[in-house]
Amino acid sequence: MKRILLILISALSFSVYGQQIQWASKLIKYTSDLGGKQYGIKRILGKPDVFPQAGNSPNAWNPKNALDGYETVEVGFEKPQSVKQIAVFENLNAGCVVKISVDTGDGKYKTVWSRKRDYRTPTFKATIPADHAYYFKRKRRKIQEAPDVFNPGVEHAILESVVSNVVAVKVEFNFALLPGQKQVDAIGISDSEQPIEAAVNVGSQFKNIAAEKFPTLDAFQVLSLVGASGGEKMLFTQQSEEKELVYSCQKESSGSWSIPKLEATLSENGTNNYVDFIKDDLIIKGGNVYQKASGETGYQFFHLENGNYQPKDQLMITAYANYGDAAFLTATTDLKTVMLAVESDFTQGGTDFYFTKRKEDGTFGLLQNMGKIINSADDDISPQLLSDGKTLLFSSNGFSAFGGYDIFVSYRLDDTWKNWTEPINLGSGINSLGYDGAPFYDETNEVLYFVTDVDGKSAIHLARIPKQTLMNQK
Repeated sequence: MKRILLILISALSFSVYGQQIQWASKLIKYTSDLGGKQYGIKRILGKPDVFPQAGNSPNAWNPKNALDGYETVEVGFEKPQSVKQIAVFENLNAGCVVKISVDTGDGKYKTVWSRKRDYRTPTFKATIPADHAYYFKRKRRKIQEAPDVFNPGVEHAILESVVSNVVAVKVEFNFALLPGQKQVDAIGISDSEQPIEAAVNVGSQFKNIAAEKFPTLDAFQVLSLVGASGGEKMLFTQQSEEKELVYSCQKESSGSWSIPKLEATLSENGTNNYVDFIKDDLIIKGGNVYQKASGETGYQFFHLENGNYQPKDQLMITAYANYGDAAFLTATTDLKTVMLAVESDFTQGGTDFYFTKRKEDGTFGLLQNMGKIINSADDDISPQLLSDGKTLLFSSNGFSAFGGYDIFVSYRLDDTWKNWTEPINLGSGINSLGYDGAPFYDETNEVLYFVTDVDGKSAIHLARIPKQTLMNQK
């Protein structure tokens, strides 16, 4: 079993068993920055969002001199506090912190910790096998292994005595001490010797929920799935040797599922074919080849007529832009608001969530980014918006997780569509060490279906989650 670490709830300051912890909230000075929203120096601010799984991530600071140089970073904290411990979360090849100094409000730094000659502080070894981290995108042909994970760790610098009124910390690194790439996730301070640790933000309501295998589709290499309202029909995408194919299956009166049927009209594209939305007899299918800057999105409406799906209008969005050749989509039940996961010039990092509103002519307006809370510096994909229009299920590798991609839930806070709660992980009973994504929640039968991929082998799992629990209903 993977070690479950203490959950760090607040990004700034909180108390756990009398321990006051703060995370760096502002940058004061630094020696290098790669720039951009990924791997930049700002990724060092706030609580850890790569640990406890650690490893290579665009959510961490990647110094320019990470292979063999000397780097320094100075960070400030929201409130002055007494400090007994300073923790530096190093994603790759930990053990390069050589000196730590503090500012107690006079603008002068006093050295409070330094690495002893020929001595290396023990570091936390990653418990996740390197080959269990995966990279997954809609334009994929297969799951690809992520770069290897090398010795991530937390430098817990315990000071000889408590230092009062600390407002800033300076950390100096000598990256020549160890070979290989280096990254830094976060810097925290505490008034206690109790080690500052990080863990996945799992909601207490999900801790006792476990998934089970869905054997009906065991013979298929399923990439994504979506179900109709009422849970009586499921459409899923199967990866064949040549291209993606769409199949359907029906729930029979006995409760079992029918033999999957190939949907020929939904599988005509030469490469990508997938269905992301179903409402009654209407579906939205993706994968069409589209022309950039034309308003085309690659999505098309289909209607069920005489038992077969027939193509209708394309989904058009003003000034639509996407670096990839495909996307992920969900929508409100009235189809007035559509959400897309795409990568563009306005993303927080990798693939982000955007929304667009339907206009009177049936087309949709400009895409608007849904904000930093729900969009990470890495890829956020596979959204499913539930019928309340507020509960969003999705998969991401940009937040602290148990594996490569985990399934999360977030709740919309207002009508701007830009304010969301901090994503909550659905727990280790659902999320594995590999890829977990393509969530579909059947509200009628209160069952969550999703795709898991470990070591290149995909499988459908299901978890029984009460609607009241998942949709955060009082």
